[in-house]
Amino acid sequence: MSEVVHPLDGWYSLHDFRAIDWNAWKSLTAQERARAEDELYTLLGKYQSTEDQKQGSTAFYSIVGQKADFVFMHLRETLEELNELETEFNKTMFAQVTIPTYSYVSVVELGAYMAKPGTDPMQDPDVVARLKPILPKAEHICFYPMNKKREGNDNWYMLPAEERRNFMRGHGMIGRNYAGKVKQIIGGSIGLDDWEWGVTLFADDALQFKRIVHEMRFDETSARFGEFGDFYVGNLLNQEKMASMLKL
Repeated sequence: MSEVVHPLDGWYSLHDFRAIDWNAWKSLTAQERARAEDELYTLLGKYQSTEDQKQGSTAFYSIVGQKADFVFMHLRETLEELNELETEFNKTMFAQVTIPTYSYVSVVELGAYMAKPGTDPMQDPDVVARLKPILPKAEHICFYPMNKKREGNDNWYMLPAEERRNFMRGHGMIGRNYAGKVKQIIGGSIGLDDWEWGVTLFADDALQFKRIVHEMRFDETSARFGEFGDFYVGNLLNQEKMASMLKL
């Protein structure tokens, strides 16, 4: 059996993708639409208050293409809190005109190599800030799930731990080349969802998503071991932009 190296775990994460049923939205009266929007904006205000208190974080983005219309990305201390967020939203009038299209549950994760030898990583402010981050409000978001292969000689989980570390160290060097251009949040989801990781990228220039993912395709870690699910990409939403989207 290969050496098991446990990652460092932080806040729980939920990506909640929704489509808007435009026929249902148009069928509401003006008063009902106003109430639905008020309930949505009240929730957005609550999410911001939670973030201000550093008890979690939420990102709100539209999605380009037909996979969804928007996504909430929530980070919270517990799974129970994520459940409560879902239920609270589902009880709103606005939720009644949306259709869940996809969701993803994970835990913000860092490689164990981030811990300094002989120290408690949760006492390191830099590590804690990465495990319990305030989500960037960059102009664009990109999300995709991924696995590491378990096929023949390309079985990630049968490699010695040191070889896995070396692969990831080289892989990480590519990411560092995009510092200041792309912010990455890794969610570990083994045992929590259908894929092993969920990757969320934030950038003010959407082309940086194409460039970093393209470059990483040529890295041996991805070329040999990477398997990828659907990609979701979108634009930052706020109350003003959402109101414009919903205006008939």
